[in-house]
Amino acid sequence: MMLTKIKTTVILAIMSIGSIMAQDIHFSQFYMSPLNLNPAMTGVLNCKNRFVANYRNQWASVLGANAYNTYSFSYDQKNPIGREDYWGIGGTLWGDVAGEARYGMLQARVSGSYSKKMAGNRKSASYAVIGADFGLSQRRLDQNALRWPSQITPTGFDPLAQGETISNTTKFYPDLSLGALWFSVIDEFNYWYAGAAYHHINRPKISFFASSVAANLASRLTVHGGGEFSVNNTVSVMPFALFMSQGPHKQFNGGASLRFAMGDRRTSDQSFEAGVYYRSGIQDKSPNAEDNEIGLHSDALILQTRFNLNQASYGFSYDLNVSKLAAGSPGNGSFEFSIVYQICGPEKRGVYCPRF
Repeated sequence: MMLTKIKTTVILAIMSIGSIMAQDIHFSQFYMSPLNLNPAMTGVLNCKNRFVANYRNQWASVLGANAYNTYSFSYDQKNPIGREDYWGIGGTLWGDVAGEARYGMLQARVSGSYSKKMAGNRKSASYAVIGADFGLSQRRLDQNALRWPSQITPTGFDPLAQGETISNTTKFYPDLSLGALWFSVIDEFNYWYAGAAYHHINRPKISFFASSVAANLASRLTVHGGGEFSVNNTVSVMPFALFMSQGPHKQFNGGASLRFAMGDRRTSDQSFEAGVYYRSGIQDKSPNAEDNEIGLHSDALILQTRFNLNQASYGFSYDLNVSKLAAGSPGNGSFEFSIVYQICGPEKRGVYCPRF
């Protein structure tokens, strides 16, 4: 058991400081974290202002107090241009802390978008949106908590043995992303959208080591889509899909929720949602990959629920782990909690965009 724990710690430490193809944070409730998903979603809302908060806890059953914790806060607003077009502006702050070495990331971003009406009228229209964001990121870790292979002896871990020294345990770098979105609102209860974003265009250097071995953060492509389609006056189905590709890593999320109106749907702003999603991954062949580490693999089944109460939405999800790590986590994965709050004011202009 002691040797297993040491191996786990070493692996996590190496992943933290030396992963050339480092992956980004992700949320199971990606549809409730619009600015992290695509900068073109900035200002795409039915009201004037939107506040979003997300929290994710992962691998607590395996890592205990050293579980992965991710949080995000964002604000965005839409502003009219003429009679039909809009521009959006927003900001995001997110952080991530993982493992015994407290490997952490902190990023602050500003984003903007422009929404151009392509066809339709006030309550049934199609829009094309372009967006971009710029951020400043920080990576950090606690060097004193790292455990190196040279410190592992036949009798266990020796903290007095010589390990490696990292001269700089804090790394700052700029980040740039672009995105595009198309959405069509058929009526107040039916719409669809599709978008794509390209993150880390500048491929910043992220390694804690010297520049001679510095690693660049791989660019990430995100393609996503979804919608809402009315079944009757009180029930609608909401399918969502997400594909991400970063370096040799690829991920797919797909599923659907049912939305149930509380009261007369034609007049009520209150509803309840429940859904199931599936997440899988694809590992491409890389020079350091073993044959059993590549190919398609299942990751998690995601159980989701959401309450919409007037301008506020409260989402909760739980990941049931179905990957190979399930043997060590008894099926436990992660949970998320999200809040979206909108302030409409006098700016509300009927139905012009999807609801996120």
